[in-house]
Amino acid sequence: MGLDRTQIMAGMHRLDVQLAQTPEQRQIGLMWRKDMPQHEGMLFVFGQASTQCFWMRNTLIPLTAAFLEDDGTIVNLADMKPLNDDSHCSTKPVRFVLEMNQGWFAKRQIKPGFKLGGSVFNQRPN
Repeated sequence: MGLDRTQIMAGMHRLDVQLAQTPEQRQIGLMWRKDMPQHEGMLFVFGQASTQCFWMRNTLIPLTAAFLEDDGTIVNLADMKPLNDDSHCSTKPVRFVLEMNQGWFAKRQIKPGFKLGGSVFNQRPN
């Protein structure tokens, strides 16, 4: 299934992210993938802000989820273990969740409050 892609900037780092925009795309997410390039990720886009919770069922690679405000500001980060059903939730209602390889944010000292840039942010929900 070919997903749409967009670019997100994290300071000087350019990310090439796949967009999971439909309920089916969001449900499958990064399941069954054995690896993901370091500069790539998946951005989950929801129609309205709510508490978003993620788990790692059938997901083979360790990930970090960044829960993002509409303007791209990181609300909170959650490291998630592969093949684990523990729930990881946003600390406030959000419309965006960016999954990257685990450790990507930490290695670049990107923490909650950091603002990501990209055309996808500040758009009105459908």
